[in-house]
Order: sequence, then C-alpha cells, then structure tokens
Amino acid sequence: INTKSHPYNLLSLSHPLSSLSLSTFLRNPSPDMADLSFYVGVIGNVISVLVFLSPVETFWRIVQRRSTEEYECLPYICTLMSSSLWTYYGIVTPGEYLVSTVNGFGALVESIYVLIFLFFVPKPRFLKTIVVVLALNVCFPVLAIVGTRTAFEDENTRSSSMGFICATLNIVMYGSPLSAIKTVVTTRSVQFMPFWLSFFLFLNGAIWGVYAFLLHDVFLLVPNGMGFLLGTMQLLIYAYYRNAQPNVEDEEGLIPSQPLLS
Repeated sequence: INTKSHPYNLLSLSHPLSSLSLSTFLRNPSPDMADLSFYVGVIGNVISVLVFLSPVETFWRIVQRRSTEEYECLPYICTLMSSSLWTYYGIVTPGEYLVSTVNGFGALVESIYVLIFLFFVPKPRFLKTIVVVLALNVCFPVLAIVGTRTAFEDENTRSSSMGFICATLNIVMYGSPLSAIKTVVTTRSVQFMPFWLSFFLFLNGAIWGVYAFLLHDVFLLVPNGMGFLLGTMQLLIYAYYRNAQPNVEDEEGLIPSQPLLS
C-alpha cells in the first residue's frame, strides 16, 4: 500500500475522518474500526470453519467404502499448504491472530483429510500421492518460511513477502471451483456444484474482504475480494441452472468435482 499523501482527498468532506490524511488513515485505523474488525473476524472464523468442514460427508463416504474411488487428493493437499502458510502469516504479523487461529484449525482438519486419503487410496496411486504431500505440505512451506526469514532481516518485509505468497495461493484456491462450471453448462445440472460449499465460499470471501478492508491488509483484501466476486459468479450460475432440464447423456459417467477450499 502506498502510504504517501494522495493529491486528492478520497474521503468525503462531510466524513468524520475527513480531517485525517489518507496516509494516516491507512497506517492508523481508528479504535472503532479495530473493534469492528475483531467482531467481523470472529464471524469470518465461524464461516471459515464451516468451509473447512464442508468435505466431511465426502470423507465419511470414503471411510465407509474403504476406498477413495475417483476422488482426487490434490485439493486437500493444496488447502493444507495454504492454511499452514496463512497460520504462519497470522503469527508473524501483528494484529492478525484471528487469521492464525482459523487457519490453524483448517490445517488440522485438512491434515486429517489427507491422512484418511493416504490410508484408503489405491496402491497404484499411493506413491504419487505421498510424493505430492511431501512436496507441497513439507518441502514448500519449509522453503517459503526459511527463504523469507533468510532473505529479509526486517520483520515487516518478511510478513509482506509471506503475505504475497499466501495471497497468490488464495486466488488459486478461490478460482478452482470454476473448473466445475464447464460441467454444469455441459450437463445443465448443478449436481457437480454443491450449493452450500459455493455459498460458504461466497460468504467467506465477503466477510474476510470486509475484515481486510477494516485492517487495511492488502494481502487479505485482494484474494478475498476476488473470492467474493468468483463466489457471486458461482451462485448466479447455480441459480440459472438449478431448475434446468439436465442432459442425461452428458451427465452419465462424470464424477463430482472436488473444489479447493480457502
């Protein structure tokens, strides 16, 4: 964020903060906004927990059938990586403890999902899956954390660099459910776009976007703002096709798409 004074006052003259420069406002959020951000963050935590728990039904099915069938583990591996790095970001960034708590919970839940998957995955896919887990859930987070701590001595720079990495990953996570849109349009069926997952991803992006705006955290604002827009797109597509006549022939033989979570 550029904290230099802007040549134009972006705040309305009638606004109670109009006497403050934009740079002061960005660096020093008012106490009222700090209090509001806490409550918004708590709501965001609740919604994020619901998002993290949304695949429980899928994994209960895997346990019951003692097989991962055609489900892919990559979405949960990527979400575990993202949650782990966001947890670290929340720990090293002052005032972001709500980010670290919810993503710490997410990392724990996603770890359970990945372990269940490894336990029930067919043997031909086990080696490939374990290699991906080690690469994305062990090697990459270690390299990212050690790399930022080694490359930058300043704590703010370390936090900003980690925030950039996390924001990039979050954009990928929010965009991944769009892969199901082609299937929805082709089959004219929303069977492969679960409403509640799309709805909670929409709410998640909206709430964390507001939280990021109140704290002026661009690394949270950009991905969650995009998440809100992408979530809105998913819900509009769901509403359009929910009562459509499905193409049965195209629908047969397809397996549910497992979106990445955030």
